[in-house]
Amino acid sequence: MGEPQPSAAALAPEAPPRASAAIEAFVAVLEAMPFACAAYARDGGALFAANRRFLDEFGALPEHAERDRLLRGLHGGEVDGNGPLEVHAPHNGRWYALHWGDVAYDGRRNLALLTAVDISERIQSLDSHKSQQEKLLFTSRLMSVGEMAATLAHELNQPLAAIVNYLNGSLRLVDQAGGPAQVERALQAARAQAEHASAVISRVREFVRAREPRRDAHELQLIAATVLELLRLEAERLQLRIDLALAPDLPAVYADRVMVEQVLLNLVKNAIEAMREVPAAQRELRVEGRVNLDGEIEVRVCDRGHGLSAADQDQLFSPFFTTKTDGLGIGLAICRSIIEYHEGRLFFEPRDGGGSVFGFTLPRAEGRA
Repeated sequence: MGEPQPSAAALAPEAPPRASAAIEAFVAVLEAMPFACAAYARDGGALFAANRRFLDEFGALPEHAERDRLLRGLHGGEVDGNGPLEVHAPHNGRWYALHWGDVAYDGRRNLALLTAVDISERIQSLDSHKSQQEKLLFTSRLMSVGEMAATLAHELNQPLAAIVNYLNGSLRLVDQAGGPAQVERALQAARAQAEHASAVISRVREFVRAREPRRDAHELQLIAATVLELLRLEAERLQLRIDLALAPDLPAVYADRVMVEQVLLNLVKNAIEAMREVPAAQRELRVEGRVNLDGEIEVRVCDRGHGLSAADQDQLFSPFFTTKTDGLGIGLAICRSIIEYHEGRLFFEPRDGGGSVFGFTLPRAEGRA
């Protein structure tokens, strides 16, 4: 083993033998302390003595030899030096509780004793407890959302079925009477949307009851066409152009069609919402589909909105976080759960030239369906 490092007291100018012995005795007392300890002069704040633990934990800081500089370095601002004070040490990532007290030396109370207690484990425990509390709160709120979803699904199911029946009856009457083609197309579009809403509600009821979704082979072209048809009127109202750019001969995906439609519908609606304040000439929405380098089907929804700040990007997929004034903040979190269930991933990236790209991956149906 190498020679022990000299204590801070030994670095002081040469002292008379009697004073030196007193200093060594004082340092010995500090060494017996189970925490990092250092004594500073009341006048001027220069380091007088310190134990080995203090030097090991704070000696790497150039400012450790002066009380006020050390406190400013640890606390990040002016402090009175009287404690107690909890600080985070940037040089080693640990948390300390600093305590101060007067110490009599050579018959006078002319030293300030600093005791630094490592509380990193307590801080980590508190953070863990807070995280658990947040997860419990999220679970509780999600259960409430599930209960509301089940109630809404039950209450809406019968009116939707009645709407579909009325539309079917209207279509038969129009067909028998040879009515205008525009009316027939409008009724067919209304029926398609009502049937889609009914299918969504059916999936919600299955999801709440924790039933296994039905995964099968589906063409992405048909999924995208269904979603864009549902949003066609809104896009026209906002004078927004939607380009569908799917790679030719794109393999079928292995997915629950309605669940993936809901994800794509949510992302496209978010993209439309992001461009409401953009000049009409710049409102461009592009839905892309391709096979990525991992052999997965990758879908990308690209908008020309104002984009997201770095802070928003960090919390984007967190439950109950939203940038909308009337949003619940569960849309993207649910989308991520759906995509992860499909063994894929949901991601975000800034779009070149301005805007955002939200995308997700899905497995190929080949070898599965």
